Amino acid sequence: MSRRFSWKNVSAEARLLLIGIPVFLWTMIPVYHLFLFAISSKDSATSGRLWPKEPTLQNFNIVFREQHFYLNHFWLQLFNSVVIALAVAVLTLFVATCAAFAISRLKLSGGRTVMNLALFTYFIPAAFLAVPMYKTMSVYGLLNNQWALILAMVTIASPYCIWVLKQASDKLPWELDEAARIDGASPLQLFRLVYVPLMVPSLVAVGTYSLLLAWNEYLYAFLLLSKDTDVTLAVALGNFLSADDSPWELLMATGFIYALPPAAIYYAFKRYMVSGLTAGAVKS
Repeated sequence: MSRRFSWKNVSAEARLLLIGIPVFLWTMIPVYHLFLFAISSKDSATSGRLWPKEPTLQNFNIVFREQHFYLNHFWLQLFNSVVIALAVAVLTLFVATCAAFAISRLKLSGGRTVMNLALFTYFIPAAFLAVPMYKTMSVYGLLNNQWALILAMVTIASPYCIWVLKQASDKLPWELDEAARIDGASPLQLFRLVYVPLMVPSLVAVGTYSLLLAWNEYLYAFLLLSKDTDVTLAVALGNFLSADDSPWELLMATGFIYALPPAAIYYAFKRYMVSGLTAGAVKS
């Protein structure tokens, strides 16, 4: 019996490997080619070699020193990306946490309807909402202002984050709320002392999700911001493709640098991302 069980485990592991290895390779091959371009000279970048004949870090040096026309504002644009992503994460967390608490724990009248209507917006592709969003920001005088992008991304991220937090909040024991109310806790104290501490894993998950969403956004950043000193690095990377003779090696080096922070953030909080986004990371 134990031998049969052991072979069953081996068979299951083998099937997982047969699926996992091709998926891993399919995912890593583009990343490998990105790095390959980044450490290649301009002449050898498109040679088709699996490894450059003379690998170099000169491209990274050019990027860090802003020694190219497209890189004149590299550090400022990277800073813009960081500030916008953090602002989106903080605002989304605030909106989603308060909304989920009101809907799930305070049983706000009509709260579930509002949440379902917000989720309904995801049936419309984000690209279709770009023009209405542009018009809205124009009406309120926010075009070419980083707040336009921040508010747009909070609008896009909030419905899903509210839904995730609401699902996680529903799993919290009601006895905790009743005990807090018996002790004389107000709704604000209940939110601050009971709800938020127990929701930390899910809060980290949705905060990371909204941060990465804003970090990788291109379309709205391109539409709502125009000044080179205001745009995010994602938009600046797109400018590399406007020339007939694009410096691919510099583009890939910049892209590789730009990909490192979200990768580090994801792997730092991946435990929370997996558990929190499935609304299962709840303390009892």
